[in-house]
Amino acid sequence: MNDRTREFSIYKDENTQMHQVLTEVYEALVEKGYNPINQIVGYILSEDPTYITTHNNARSLIRKIDRDELLQELVRSYLNEGR
Repeated sequence: MNDRTREFSIYKDENTQMHQVLTEVYEALVEKGYNPINQIVGYILSEDPTYITTHNNARSLIRKIDRDELLQELVRSYLNEGR
């Protein structure tokens, strides 16, 4: 019998999914010759999906992520990395 407690974290799963989506979008933008950082920032600030290419379904992928949650995670990550 296994008495170990399993940890379940929706936050961790969402963070992993967000990272995967951002990585795929980043790669699609690079493949199309865009500056991926500028394009992603433009999308986050404006919510205009035309900042993101349709190449490799990147536009549809990024729209699955809540912009507010994405921005929160980016700020959280930046502040944790900067210490």
